Amino acid sequence: MLYAPHVDSTPRVKMEDVARTAGVSVATVSKVVNGRYGVAQATLARVQEVIDELGYEASLGARSLRSHRTNVLGILVAEFEPFSTELLKGASSAVGSTGYELLAYSGGGRGADVGWERRYLSRLSGTLIDGAIIVTPTVVEASTGVPVVAVDPHTGPTGLPTVDSDNFAGAVLATEHLIGLGHRRIGFLGGRLDLESARLREDGFRKAMETAGLPVDESLVAVGGYRPETADAPARVLLGNADRPTAVFAANDLSAIQVMAVAVELGLTVPDDLSVIGFDNVPESALASPPLTTINQPLQEMGSEALRLLVDLIDGRERSTHLRLPTELVVRASCAPPRR
Repeated sequence: MLYAPHVDSTPRVKMEDVARTAGVSVATVSKVVNGRYGVAQATLARVQEVIDELGYEASLGARSLRSHRTNVLGILVAEFEPFSTELLKGASSAVGSTGYELLAYSGGGRGADVGWERRYLSRLSGTLIDGAIIVTPTVVEASTGVPVVAVDPHTGPTGLPTVDSDNFAGAVLATEHLIGLGHRRIGFLGGRLDLESARLREDGFRKAMETAGLPVDESLVAVGGYRPETADAPARVLLGNADRPTAVFAANDLSAIQVMAVAVELGLTVPDDLSVIGFDNVPESALASPPLTTINQPLQEMGSEALRLLVDLIDGRERSTHLRLPTELVVRASCAPPRR
């Protein structure tokens, strides 16, 4: 079950409401809810019928106090954007068979600062969730109070179990694709400097250029920050260069789509005047004009694997705690051989 914020004017059904409707004491309802002995079968059936009819649910806090477990897992994101939404879909699809429920929580938004994960965990751990998946954390210590799995963590070791994709190999694939089309002057628009994925994608770009014997023109390397609004200005610098690149590898799809938008504004045609390739394969990439060639990282699978890993940690099952999933090239219409 996936919880989402909503406004509901219907009063919450209380245990007293169940007792009054069923014609029994609150203590009897409590025994039924908590699975304790001492309730006749007919009474138990009647109380359960009223619980179902009224839609009564014990609060997560009460459930935690009762059993020290809530059977709820949290997935914590700075904001709901295409990358985290695809991960959430994967986690949601995997939770159904586990006996747990899923709480999606975002409180930082685009202005989330370093350490937002600590605040989220302090609010949720202990009384609301039994464990958490944190998407693109900036910094999280291993001593969090509940089991935690990090997806696409920040640069440097976290001491936490992690799930990510092969960012380095994917970046090599993207760059080799452009080189194979005949491009030699290739620009690179990097991602968030605090994320390991951004560093690995730049490393993969540079390695592929080196292997092909091509120099990297540092004037064509810029930081795009993984967002359209932060990618816009560096994209204009790259494409406004007197000796502009014939192709740009953007470190994520949203930045790549912004590069194409800037190219159109500047009177360039994609892919005739400029080839563009991205990374992630979010749904928006297939809907771009032209459809974006990109590197697929299996985002939904990453979400589902993170959830299964978290459940295994909570339940004490041993398994590998660092999962790296493969990436692959998805060829669409945004890349072509250079005209010059």
